[in-house]
Amino acid sequence: RQMALPSAGIYLLLRSYLGTLHSWYQPIKANLGTMASLSMTSSMPALSGGYISLENIKKELNDDVLGTTDFGRRTKIVCTIGPACWSEEGLATLMDAGMNVARFNFSHGDHEGHGKTLARLRKVAGEKGRNIAVLLDTKGPEIRTGFFAGDDVDKITIQKGKEIVLTSDYSFLGDKNKIACSYPKLATSVGPGQEILVADGSLVLTVLECDENMGEIRCRIMNDATIGERKNMNLPGVEVDLPTFTEKDKDDIVSFGIKQKVEFIAASFVRTGDDVRNLRRLLQENGGSKRKIIRKI
Repeated sequence: RQMALPSAGIYLLLRSYLGTLHSWYQPIKANLGTMASLSMTSSMPALSGGYISLENIKKELNDDVLGTTDFGRRTKIVCTIGPACWSEEGLATLMDAGMNVARFNFSHGDHEGHGKTLARLRKVAGEKGRNIAVLLDTKGPEIRTGFFAGDDVDKITIQKGKEIVLTSDYSFLGDKNKIACSYPKLATSVGPGQEILVADGSLVLTVLECDENMGEIRCRIMNDATIGERKNMNLPGVEVDLPTFTEKDKDDIVSFGIKQKVEFIAASFVRTGDDVRNLRRLLQENGGSKRKIIRKI
């Protein structure tokens, strides 16, 4: 009773604002309701953000947010730049399609090649009046399968239920019975029952036995698969004894990332807070304190 009522003008403004928020929320509420009903009739879990569509993602933000029921685009599109799209025409097409961030994958290529692509990117962005951020994705440490025996053999097919041996002797030329692994401490890092994912999980192995003296492990093949040479390997839940940043990563960050003033550094294989702090220290000591860090978990 002691508080003064708001003036009519403020009251009307608040009422208009709340009405706009209500109309903005209704499309989302409707989609969330659809998602909830789907989750009750499907074995697949409903995911938040189900209302996101390609049409919405490609829309630019509306400056007058309160003046429209369209909540605009908050999602950013990151495009990996490679031979299929690194021409000026290809880069222009990506920008027209809604690209916000250009990802440069430093697992491949060299500084000269990436530099030429970056120059083309900035040229096209300037002509279009677009602000395209640049992300340097470090190669990071990695575990890979080895090469195969035979000059004309670049893939092998293995069958579910059979056994295969992984050896840490990376000079070994493999076949469907035994393949090499680049991680020297493989036999001492895993144990029976451990899963090993190969080629982005397209091949799953289960460890049966470890021979530390030979540096080998015997595994059960859990699914049919055909894999090529030098495919990535992942050891879920295992604290792998590898450095987070290799000398190549440090050179890529300092000699290219900081020098070229890229906006983001994507750090591969981050495991602890110290990994991020060490990267931040490397950036600060080399004049790159303004670079943003993306932690790839």
